Amino acid sequence: MKKSAFIWTGALFVLSVSSLSFSMCKPGAANGQIGSGGDSAKAGVVKTDTDVIKASLPPLDTALFLAKLHRNANGDSSGKWPVKGAYPLPGAILPFKRVVSYYGNFYSKKMGVLGEYPEDVVIEKLKAEVKKWHAADTAVEVVPAIHYIALTAQDSPGEDGKYRLRMPASHIERAINMASKMNALVFLDIQVALSTLQEEVPKLEKWLKLPNVHFGIDPEFSMKTGKKPGSVIGTMDAADINYTTSYLAKLVKTYNLPPKILVVHRFTQGMVTNYKQIKLQPEVQIVMDMDGWGHQARKFNTYKQFVYKEPVQFTGFKIFYKNDLREANSHVLQPAEVLKLKPQPIYIQYQ
Repeated sequence: MKKSAFIWTGALFVLSVSSLSFSMCKPGAANGQIGSGGDSAKAGVVKTDTDVIKASLPPLDTALFLAKLHRNANGDSSGKWPVKGAYPLPGAILPFKRVVSYYGNFYSKKMGVLGEYPEDVVIEKLKAEVKKWHAADTAVEVVPAIHYIALTAQDSPGEDGKYRLRMPASHIERAINMASKMNALVFLDIQVALSTLQEEVPKLEKWLKLPNVHFGIDPEFSMKTGKKPGSVIGTMDAADINYTTSYLAKLVKTYNLPPKILVVHRFTQGMVTNYKQIKLQPEVQIVMDMDGWGHQARKFNTYKQFVYKEPVQFTGFKIFYKNDLREANSHVLQPAEVLKLKPQPIYIQYQ
């Protein structure tokens, strides 16, 4: 893993290239295809597993949904939270449950917990974090998740010059299998680099059409100016997020799925533009995830400036086991500290 000396001036965080795989990922496959999902079954011909899932879902308890939403605002009186929007479809996870995830890539020990430890250790550590979060807030059920980076930005351009590496299908299946061992959710995350969401998202449909598989996008490595990943912090616009939610919403409708969760990473102003134009849909729940590392005061300020002040729908918070200790007098935040935030993050990610 290369370390970067680049700093994004005006941002609160050093460019977090701990997420950038560079040479830690397997070489020679930068343009490798992982395959897209097959054609959907015609209605009335075959009863699929997802049909059974939808049939078994109870109607949305709207009163409970609103109560949970207001509780999650944690007493905020600004009028920003909770965000007003349409009710989600039945089977929605948020705000009924808090998601606690482990993040990473199997090729790299530098990108997060998933690549750093053997599977049995990952599972036990994640279970321990889930217990801590439930103990800190017993009113909210906590569910574990495996958040796997399925497309990583690269230090080299590859054959097509797009600076990204698609993970092999076997690694994605490995993440899904790991999650199944603890009844966990799965998030597939992508760093598009010089590629596009339109090119990359459909290649994951095979897995995104599964009811327990959700999605994440990382604007930090969306290099719209054509610059090399890691040289500057990237950006995504509301139009990019709307494309993604529309794609996910179509999958939900086509395969009769419960709502998908979309996690959008953010730690600077420029990483997400035109947030007011992000469209909410009943089929997708959007989490704006505070993705910066550093001293706890710095992290809380980043959350306030770029997540709290620009409300979209739900919020998330990333905790770094190592990078959060790099600044003097800092420590790894505990659940009780994070739960003081307004609104309370409903998605927690550990790297």
